[in-house]
Amino acid sequence: MALVEIDNVTKRYHKGDETITPLDGVSMSIEAGEFVSLMGASGTGKSTLLNLIASIDRPDSGRIVVDGQDITRLSRTQLARWRARNIGYIFQTHNLVPVLTAFENVEMPLLLLPMSRAERRRRIEIALEAVDLIDRAGHYPRQLSGGQEQRIGIARAIVAHPKVVVADEPTGDLDSTTSEQILRLLSQLNEQLDVTLLMVTHDADAAQVAGRQFRLDHGALIETGTDADKRLVQRAVG
Repeated sequence: MALVEIDNVTKRYHKGDETITPLDGVSMSIEAGEFVSLMGASGTGKSTLLNLIASIDRPDSGRIVVDGQDITRLSRTQLARWRARNIGYIFQTHNLVPVLTAFENVEMPLLLLPMSRAERRRRIEIALEAVDLIDRAGHYPRQLSGGQEQRIGIARAIVAHPKVVVADEPTGDLDSTTSEQILRLLSQLNEQLDVTLLMVTHDADAAQVAGRQFRLDHGALIETGTDADKRLVQRAVG
């Protein structure tokens, strides 16, 4: 069984009398250790799909199974507990707490888990070493560059050893040189630490860093790339 199974998922939003359907009967699977990218124009449902997998939102129909757990059946309390253990989230705008040091920002997900202070410190140091910022542990976000802030955000996403790391436009606010560095780091985490990654991006060059690439178009999920060039994976109903 794949690590992530998305089965016939539909998500609708209502805006006045208008119904918007960014995801219409979408299915896909992600194997453990894969690096998958997802592209699409603004409003096509990329972040919606990301948030469904991260259990931040719920589908209107269909199932999402992560490591054998059907998360669509969990209560809100169960989802919060499950998310803390299984999902790492990399934001476009870093979302670091300005009054906390880099060490303390990375520590935040671990505070939700039953863990000794010594184990927390060990994991934080490993995560900071993985992003090559152990020497910035005591620095505050205002003392870091944009690229360093994003690296701290990545360390925070991996510190709890989650099953899946989702990244929402992780290079969207960075210059081209820093973007390349962040993409290289994500590839290294995937290859060397076997981190399972799903990345949303609007950048075609960034998308190609992933081992598999998809795009969303009018509610349908289409796999692209050399091995599946323009192959339709899931058509929208109707």
